[in-house]
Amino acid sequence: MSAFIEERVLTVHHWTDRLFSFTTTRDQALRFSNGHFTMIGLRVNDKPLLRAYSIASPNYAEHLEFLSIKVQDGPLTSRLQHIQVGDNIIVGRKPTGTLLIDYLLPAKRLYLLATGTGLAPFLSVVRDPETYEKFEQVVLVHGVREVKELAYREMLEHTLKQDEFLGEMVQQQLLYYPTVTRETFVHQGRIPVIIENGQLANHLGIPELNPVEDRVMICGSPEMLRDLKALCEKRGFSEGNTTRPGQFVIERAFAES
Repeated sequence: MSAFIEERVLTVHHWTDRLFSFTTTRDQALRFSNGHFTMIGLRVNDKPLLRAYSIASPNYAEHLEFLSIKVQDGPLTSRLQHIQVGDNIIVGRKPTGTLLIDYLLPAKRLYLLATGTGLAPFLSVVRDPETYEKFEQVVLVHGVREVKELAYREMLEHTLKQDEFLGEMVQQQLLYYPTVTRETFVHQGRIPVIIENGQLANHLGIPELNPVEDRVMICGSPEMLRDLKALCEKRGFSEGNTTRPGQFVIERAFAES
């Protein structure tokens, strides 16, 4: 059996000149957990050109969804950004990753901390009923440079609250906190800074981040991963992985090109 599946592009949405998302068909044999990533790409000169992408759609959806940056000289995204409905995409058969709630120890509150397209895996996590069964509160923080880069903001602020199955849980348990660094916005500042200075906890009316009550998932730029890992460890959090649950987990395999 081939390690890859050919899927057909169903929709393409360009959020900005640097950010787009798309959906594809889904082979019914493909299984994944919410938070997983897989290898996706295109055939170039009859050879697969692949990168790791988090799956943004929940594991019960009939389609697959991905969120991507556009890198003009990137080997893959320079081509991927031009896909259209009906085109074929290669999707890996073996999703994997560390951003699973199963890799976290039980606690009261779950923090999902993302910058840019690091939001993608958390779009599946916040649409997983089990997330709300395991945690009393889910805090999704999305940091970007400009307001227009707040992809899925409408869904997270409004649409998801009207969902037939998740709506009530989302209304009662999900706290969505978009923050911007280079423009005036209702929330401003880098994620490590707004945690350290108490802005995040103060605005949301919740306790300061602590290892007794909180668990953390982190996905984003290398700088953000480094800073938040240090912040968590400074506060006494232990890192979990695929073999040992912990108090925070990080995804390091991320599409950058």
